[in-house]
Amino acid sequence: MADPDVLTAAEFGRLFDRLIALPAGAGLAVAVSGGADSLALCLVAADWARAAGHPLTALTVDHGLRPESGDEAALVGRWMAGHGIPHEILAWTGPKPAADRQAAARRARYRLLLSWCEAHGAAALLTAHHREDQAETLLLRLARGSGVDGLSAMAPRVDFGGVALLRPLLDQPRARLRATLAARGQPWVEDPSNRDDHYARTRMRAAAASLDAAGLGADRLAATAARLARARAALDDATDRLLAAASSCHPAGHAVIATAPVRAAPAEIGLRALRDVLRWVGGEPYPPRLARLEAAFDGWMAGQAVDRTLAGCRLVAAGDAVVIAREVRAAAPAIALKPGETVVWDRRFGVSGRAGLPGGATLGPVGHGADAALKALLRPLPAVARPVVPALFVDGRAVALPVLASDDRVDVTPLWPDAATARHKAYR
Repeated sequence: MADPDVLTAAEFGRLFDRLIALPAGAGLAVAVSGGADSLALCLVAADWARAAGHPLTALTVDHGLRPESGDEAALVGRWMAGHGIPHEILAWTGPKPAADRQAAARRARYRLLLSWCEAHGAAALLTAHHREDQAETLLLRLARGSGVDGLSAMAPRVDFGGVALLRPLLDQPRARLRATLAARGQPWVEDPSNRDDHYARTRMRAAAASLDAAGLGADRLAATAARLARARAALDDATDRLLAAASSCHPAGHAVIATAPVRAAPAEIGLRALRDVLRWVGGEPYPPRLARLEAAFDGWMAGQAVDRTLAGCRLVAAGDAVVIAREVRAAAPAIALKPGETVVWDRRFGVSGRAGLPGGATLGPVGHGADAALKALLRPLPAVARPVVPALFVDGRAVALPVLASDDRVDVTPLWPDAATARHKAYR
């Protein structure tokens, strides 16, 4: 077999341009763990970004799960400095779960990375998932009994509000990325968890040689995932049409889905519609577990009394429809506001302070402390949605509900345009 050729900045640019058209000067971020794959992506992307005029920052998440993780993150920072690439370390702080640590770490990693991008105005976050990762993801999800979405593995682009998560290397083999680093003389860090057979992905990777001999090599599996992605796109299109006909999305952050059109649709399309609205209202980068989603959907379709929490949302029956609102305890806390500054609250609202904004102003869920004037604005909304409507607070007191009545001190805009296009693709 011939040695793999290296990935060039020009080829990366072609892969990148297939996924997104960036405005001039838009910023980028690259997730860099210090492993070979992410380092290769970062170095090649940085070469391209410099020539294209896009500021690029490397981001390393220190999960704090191993004693040496902080030193490794610092080492990545020194490597980045040597290449003239701005670098930041994002720490996962607080207690760590005893079980299912990899999944929890993955959720924390994306939360930290996407939050950084939102706070710093980066238009896209790049990750280094490649062909072998795609094949392993397909096998893992097959073992879990996933449906079409899961078996279509990872999407090359997923939009989260104003940030696009991009995987430009999904059809590139791992060997090519390592060859790219070798040609540059760039070392990398080997994560010991990649050799720990307690993890399902590690066991799947160890079985790769046997699978390849049986005709289930990475190229064949990745091609299968791509074909399933075509089927997923058709299902998504049908789901969009159902959402446009059956759902309404309120600028205050909740949604209403009519029961009759969903019941008349194929169950798979109705299930997807519920999933997508949950992700819109909840602002989560991950869809709910399929089993929990199916339980909620089946109960709704069977006419059972609906009042349950799922995916950071609360679902409540309301006549011939179901209301989906942000769960109170899942909503983001209040954030500080400054005149002329734009931030994102709860992953779902863009917030811009205006010149008349007083010092110490914050924006957060209104809760149950609204005065009579604000209660009058809230009254037309479903009761389940009222406590989580974003409110402007001054001196700790709710003084305005900008999504319900415009206010000259702050502008609050939902990050979704309407029911048909609000759906973020489920994270894959």
